Amino acid sequence: MSPAAFLHLLATAHSLLFVPADRPERLPKALASGAHAVIVDLEDAVAAAARPAARAALAAAWGAVAPADRRRVAVRVNGMATADHAHDIDLMQRLAGQGLQALVVPKAEDGEALSVLYARLGLALLPLIETAEGAAQPGAIAAARGVLRLALGHIDLQADLGMACGPDEAELAPLRWALVLASRRAGLPPPVDGVTTALGDAGRLAADAARARRFGFGGKLCIHPSQLPGVHAAFAPSAAERHWACRVLQASIVAQGGVCTVDGQMVDTPVLALAHRILRHAQDEEGTPA
Repeated sequence: MSPAAFLHLLATAHSLLFVPADRPERLPKALASGAHAVIVDLEDAVAAAARPAARAALAAAWGAVAPADRRRVAVRVNGMATADHAHDIDLMQRLAGQGLQALVVPKAEDGEALSVLYARLGLALLPLIETAEGAAQPGAIAAARGVLRLALGHIDLQADLGMACGPDEAELAPLRWALVLASRRAGLPPPVDGVTTALGDAGRLAADAARARRFGFGGKLCIHPSQLPGVHAAFAPSAAERHWACRVLQASIVAQGGVCTVDGQMVDTPVLALAHRILRHAQDEEGTPA
């Protein structure tokens, strides 16, 4: 698989599963879980005192990861304002020469700083919007050099802003809209929504994933392999949607680009584009690792 193919996979991934860097034995299991991408976490999932050991564990475990699987792994480093960041970046420079191609940047707030980081490492960047400052300028962050896709860290954001969101997180609707809009304006793939912390609550996960898809997100961060089937089901086009899209394209072909209708709906350019998008997403889903 070429680097370009990896970036396409990461750009279209519906599920991005976190695994703690200080638990290297979990990395092979995560890669075999069916997750579209795996994020090795050096930040929140690792206690501050354990981060030096976590970096050493990741460095030692990396050699055992198959080359094809290395292209499915991103690493979340610590934030640029932290003492651990420089040490993380030193390790990322080493891994960049060993098949790593993507970096998750927490608490992203400065588009220029992201561009500098990309110039230094050459790794695709997935900035996490999870602070007031980051939420205030998603457009600048999306436009930074090297950014592949935005992601929402809504748990940290609520803490930063002192929010107490309800179960439907309606209070965050403006920010979700802003991330989707900024991504589209910058020509990026749809962004990745945040985690569902209610493990074992399939209904909550389904509702959260369905909301993300309605807003125009293209994927969701996951914290446990049990969440993967629900996320994949929410983002994959249904059989009915695929069937409709095929009928729209067939009707357009028969009409030779002229006016036609499907199920009483006129097939114009936006409808045709939607049909193409549904089938493209279905093809991407079929091409992701099992």
